[in-house]
Amino acid sequence: MAASYKKLPLTLLISLLSTTSFATTGYFMHGYGVKAQGNAGTSIAQFQDALTIANNPAGLSWIGSRVDVGATVFSPDRSAQISGNQMPQGYPNANGSYDGNGRKYFVLPEVALNHQINDQVALGLAIYGNGGMNTGYKNNPFAAFGNSGTAGVDLTQVFISPAVSWKYAENQSVGIATNILYQRFEAKGITAFAGYSADGSNLSNRGKDSATGIGARIGWAGNFFNDRLTLGANYSSKINADRFEKYQGLFAEQGDFDVPESYGIGAAVKVTPKLTLAADVQRINYSDVKSVGNRFDVAQLKQGHAFGTDQGPGFGWEDINVYKLGVSYQAHPKLTLRAGYSHNDQPIPFSEAFLNILAPGVIQDHLSVGATYHIDQHQELSVAYTHALEDEVTGRISPAFSGGESKLKMSQDILGVSYGYKF
Repeated sequence: MAASYKKLPLTLLISLLSTTSFATTGYFMHGYGVKAQGNAGTSIAQFQDALTIANNPAGLSWIGSRVDVGATVFSPDRSAQISGNQMPQGYPNANGSYDGNGRKYFVLPEVALNHQINDQVALGLAIYGNGGMNTGYKNNPFAAFGNSGTAGVDLTQVFISPAVSWKYAENQSVGIATNILYQRFEAKGITAFAGYSADGSNLSNRGKDSATGIGARIGWAGNFFNDRLTLGANYSSKINADRFEKYQGLFAEQGDFDVPESYGIGAAVKVTPKLTLAADVQRINYSDVKSVGNRFDVAQLKQGHAFGTDQGPGFGWEDINVYKLGVSYQAHPKLTLRAGYSHNDQPIPFSEAFLNILAPGVIQDHLSVGATYHIDQHQELSVAYTHALEDEVTGRISPAFSGGESKLKMSQDILGVSYGYKF
């Protein structure tokens, strides 16, 4: 049995790397852990399982020793539409509706462990998907510009996060997690844009490439007024990852693709012994990563800022604020019910719609429900369902690509199930 537990992290990591997490808060997950998903991701001041490592590692001091294993199924619906495109006479235009659902379902596992060493110290470990993006347009929306085959991208980011939490006062704790990053990327169907790249041979259709990096997440938690009010705060550092060498002609700074910093605050209020209301505010600084935040400016291309250069084009994503509300109700000693709503700023400005056909992370609103059934004093089973409401962004296409408009759309359904064991 001990050998089986030792093999679990490796088995899970292999499983994570064989899937793509299709996230909905930009390219971050809307919630880490199935219980948090049931509250629309509200988790900075709600510590419900060992996946709190991914939200606020200071929460490990308040959950006791436990292990949590889960899986989430994602079903995104992404599409694009181009209209008003006018190519020179005799050439086909790009107008049409394009289905980006080359793959419709994604399964993302997660596992986390917390061990309460003593009254002050808890140690934990979590392995989970931080985020990702996937598109597959069998009908290539860029075919009119000389491209062929399926167009799309495939990004997966996995974190391995050992953590420690210290309860330095009766009602307060601090925690830190080391975020060890493994990420994998592939782009295809855009080889004809090689003329706009500093390294056209490493722009597209190079297969999967991987990169690693390391960062940290710190957190604080405090319980006040006889545990009626819980406050929390977290900060995750930017992760300077290795370069994607196979795509150094696509991403700015010769294939650099870092993980942006994020931070947030949260509060949870126990209104009654059975009813808890919680709220988070989070900030994700996408624009600080050049490959994500640099604008796609044709004028700059002509000035020498080609794809892959230090000031080369990115996806033009902006920094976003994320607002989350969650409610939990103890309907029965064995049953906890959850619901939540979250809203985030739009990361994709209308001016960047054309290139973001490849990465249409336009979703802004999530509605979630969830429940936990307490099997006995040690075991529990949780489930959560989230609907990410359809959103769209429409923007003009540069005259260099014969003008017109491009429209991005995406919605998503998310179902998570997890098992928890307290020891």
